[in-house]
Order: sequence, then C-alpha cells, then structure tokens
Amino acid sequence: MNFDYNTTRSELILAEYGRNVQNMVKYIITLPTKEERNKYAQAVIDLMGFLNPHLRDVADFKHKLWDHLHIISNYQIDVDSPYPKPTPETKEFRPDHIGYPHQRIKYKHYGKTVEKLIANAIEEPNPERKAAMVQGIANFMKMAYVQWNKDNVADEVIIKNLRELSGGALTLEENVNLQKVEFKSQNNRQNNNNNRGRQNNKKNNRQRNNNNNNNNKQRH
Repeated sequence: MNFDYNTTRSELILAEYGRNVQNMVKYIITLPTKEERNKYAQAVIDLMGFLNPHLRDVADFKHKLWDHLHIISNYQIDVDSPYPKPTPETKEFRPDHIGYPHQRIKYKHYGKTVEKLIANAIEEPNPERKAAMVQGIANFMKMAYVQWNKDNVADEVIIKNLRELSGGALTLEENVNLQKVEFKSQNNRQNNNNNRGRQNNKKNNRQRNNNNNNNNKQRH
C-alpha cells in the first residue's frame, strides 16, 4: 500500500491557499484553449478570495490575488489578466535597507520626541506660547517618568531633567505644581457612556413609577 505524505509531494508555493488550489492552477495550465483557462482562472480567483477574506482589507486585493495566481503557477499560466503579469524578478525584489537611527537619547524614558519638543520650545519667539509649551512638556515628562518607573516622582526631578535636556534654556519655577497627563482609552470612554446611559434609564424608570403612584392616589 502506498501512502501519500506531504514530504513526498511537491512544495507548496503559497501555503495560505492550500494544495487544492495549487492543483487547480496546475490543471488550468494544461487546458487547451485560453477561453477555458480564463473561465477556470476566474473561478479560482474567487475561491482564493473566499479562503483569505482578510485580503479584502488590503488595497487592490484583486490585483494581489491575480499576482498570487501567477506565482502559484510558477509564472506559466497563460490567461487574460486584468492586471500586468508579474515576473520572477519582481518577486525577488528587496527594498533598500532603511537603516536604524543611531541617535543618543539622554533619558530613554522621555524618548526622542520630548527632545524634539524641547528644541521647538527653545526656538519659539512668543513668550506666552513658549511658557505654555514648557508647562505642557513638563507635564508630559512627568507622565512618561511614571509610566516608565511605575512610581511617583517629585516635580523637582522633572524640572531638573527639563533644565538639563534644554541646556538651561528652559526653566520652571521651583514651586510649580505639575500635573500628570493621562490618556483615557476608547474602552473607558465607552464604558462611561454605557454607565451614564444605565443611570439615565434608572432615573427615568423611577420617575415613571412615581407618576404611576401619583395617578393611583388621585383615582382613590
């Protein structure tokens, strides 16, 4: 008895579509007329889209499906594609390496963004706007510090770090009271709205019951 194992089969070119789709594509290649090949190729394209519905969220997902059809066929299928036929060279194309920025960050818990904000605040000519920017940066620094260290921090530490990062160009008064910036998630806002809705429903029900009781008293 002969058993058919995956190790003895041909390699799956695009495993996300499975072996059945690959076998269908191989069959389409053998069809004698282009009319038949076009007909069955369109059916396989529809099946590929059904097997991978997440591709519908990708821009030009139909274009991607047709490219995958050609790739599965090892670029041998001869059909009328609505898109340019890809080549093996395009599959092997690799974009240039972007590289990783090697920039020294003095305080990693503040990040590079805070350093950029400080640089912008230093160049701000308007004194009132500059003071508001410095206050906002300091508040953000306090939030970042607490998130990183999971502990409370004295405002004096934030003011000292701000002075160091700005090279002494930005300062705050020693007795200033910094506020920790907090970001509320969408789920929290939704829960608050749901709770507010439940409270309103309870209030309306109580008011409706009171009205019913008053009407009963007036009848008696």
